Amino acid sequence: MSTEPLFPQNGPPPAYLVFCDIDDTLIRCRSGVEFLRHYAGSRHGAEGVRATDELLADLYARMARGMSREEANREYHRAWRRSPVEEVEDQAGLWYEERSRAADFYITETVDALRRHRAAGAAVALVSGSFPPLMPHVAEVVGAQYVLGARLERCGRVLTGELMGRPAIGEGKCVLVRELLDRHPHIDPQDCHAYGDHPSDLPMLHMVGHATLVAPDGTHIPVQPTVMA
Repeated sequence: MSTEPLFPQNGPPPAYLVFCDIDDTLIRCRSGVEFLRHYAGSRHGAEGVRATDELLADLYARMARGMSREEANREYHRAWRRSPVEEVEDQAGLWYEERSRAADFYITETVDALRRHRAAGAAVALVSGSFPPLMPHVAEVVGAQYVLGARLERCGRVLTGELMGRPAIGEGKCVLVRELLDRHPHIDPQDCHAYGDHPSDLPMLHMVGHATLVAPDGTHIPVQPTVMA
């Protein structure tokens, strides 16, 4: 996705930037996986859910045999081949509206941290390999100005199942973070913050001066970063 702000804000430039993963960092679910099952069920009923569960089980098995997270992310997105863009986006909104009603959908500790950062004058950027149409819904609720992730290739009004560029996983996240930092030359990366939950997030966390790993129970664990930007 573009490093142009998704939700432009008036006022002075941000004092610093905050980069935050989504799944298991900001929300307690794997949003892309859950939404794929939801969409398959909305189109094909129980048979669609069964076929999706088989596809996902095969993908997890291939990851256990050594498939990288980046390639697994590409394979996940290929499941959306021939899906109508407008229908997918409409269903993304419906899924989010229903799923986010759960009391524990958001990880309170992370939401509170983002609120403190915004109050201090920071701009928040969500950086995720999740399914792109889901990300703006989360961003709007937590006040994130930027949404950084992969772009979905389209053929007319239909998804091709391919990504434009590399997945927002591992080094792919670093590329997006670096691009946004470059757009804000007045900001020192050592003044910035980042949040993630998985070892693949560490390259991103190491790009800023204040890094936090989010544990499965929502606890925030400071990470000693090595600033690379």
